[in-house]
Amino acid sequence: MVRLVATLSFSLICAMTVFAEPQPPKIEKLGTIDCDMVETTPVVFKGKLYRFEYVRGFYYKPNTTGDSYFRFVDTATGDYTPGFAKGFDLGSAYAEGDTMYAFGVDNWGGSKLSVFWSKDLATWESKVILELPGWEIFNNSVCKGPDGYVMAFEIGAPPEETGSGFTSRFARSKDLMNWELTPAECVHRKDRYSACPAIHFLDGLYYMVYLEGHTNAYEPHITRSKDLITWEDSPFQPIMRHSEEDKQIANPKLTEEQRQYIAGARNKNNSDFDFCEFNGKTVINYSWGNQEGKEFLAQARYD
Repeated sequence: MVRLVATLSFSLICAMTVFAEPQPPKIEKLGTIDCDMVETTPVVFKGKLYRFEYVRGFYYKPNTTGDSYFRFVDTATGDYTPGFAKGFDLGSAYAEGDTMYAFGVDNWGGSKLSVFWSKDLATWESKVILELPGWEIFNNSVCKGPDGYVMAFEIGAPPEETGSGFTSRFARSKDLMNWELTPAECVHRKDRYSACPAIHFLDGLYYMVYLEGHTNAYEPHITRSKDLITWEDSPFQPIMRHSEEDKQIANPKLTEEQRQYIAGARNKNNSDFDFCEFNGKTVINYSWGNQEGKEFLAQARYD
């Protein structure tokens, strides 16, 4: 995370001078690791890199439970933790010390957000942290700022809060357990489709990667803010575009049937972008596909 954001910060400074020609940071796509998996969070916990996964109940084929749930994957071994948060949707994860936190919505587009916490990734406790009747809540992301924690969460209603399409609102917490909605002025662009927030903090600024949707493409953009009110966009937008590189195979366990499915899939999307730093590299998870039900999980890297 630090390397990606710091390089973008440096590039923005260069763009304001006449002495350097700004160049966009080069993100290396590594390929697809799963089919029908979309929302994930790379997160480091107790020295290990994990991938938090929101396992959809309605179309992730290996899910035979009949309901959605959350889980973690040890990326070094491929081992899964026991599932938890049955029936919850659109989750994210944040690690603090010896505790892992996960956040999720009570149902797709629901009005309640809950936090789950565990010290061993096996036994979980939970509580409702935001209840907003009449709101539709979707993707979410948490980071640590100078005065506690900030959550960015995507909303689709009510219209007076959302504007056109989707947008991101924010909440604050001192302890990751008790949250308050920020004032309505803390919002990210209501004039266009703005979804899938991934928020991080560095050197006095909140950086947020989000999804912009157009007629023929869905692409991740990056923006930054000191106060969650006024936003400054990077000159290098989008930061990734859909490409044939998305269809590379990065998971040797994918079956021949899955590989053929990947090869023949329509692709107009790089979405649900999230990242963390591990062993000096920026680890990136993202989704590609058609944004209409045929989606794939891929990974990328920034050196």
